[in-house]
Amino acid sequence: MEESLQQFKADFFKALAHPLRIRILELLVDGKKNVNEIQSCLEKEGSAVSQQLSVLRGKNIVHGTKEGKKVYYSLSDPMIGELLGVAKDIFNNHLINTISRLEEMTINENNEEDM
Repeated sequence: MEESLQQFKADFFKALAHPLRIRILELLVDGKKNVNEIQSCLEKEGSAVSQQLSVLRGKNIVHGTKEGKKVYYSLSDPMIGELLGVAKDIFNNHLINTISRLEEMTINENNEEDM
């Protein structure tokens, strides 16, 4: 059972491991969108968007619902939006830590020059 969970996590994160797929998911956090709307927001070609949506659909991260002639995509689980928010927080923490280290290095260099 534990190995199945680890495999699920690995496959899930592999499916997220593309900047365009992340961007698509960020758009879908705000609600369902069709391919044309996604293309327009991302300023990307239809084939690129469709290819990435196919990967996300294949891993059950998004699902499509046909309404008339259009297919609208949405997140299969709202917690995906929370995960993206946590990833952003981790990025910000990393950035803050890096800036702090750089500031410390600059202070140390200035102190050594004053001696």
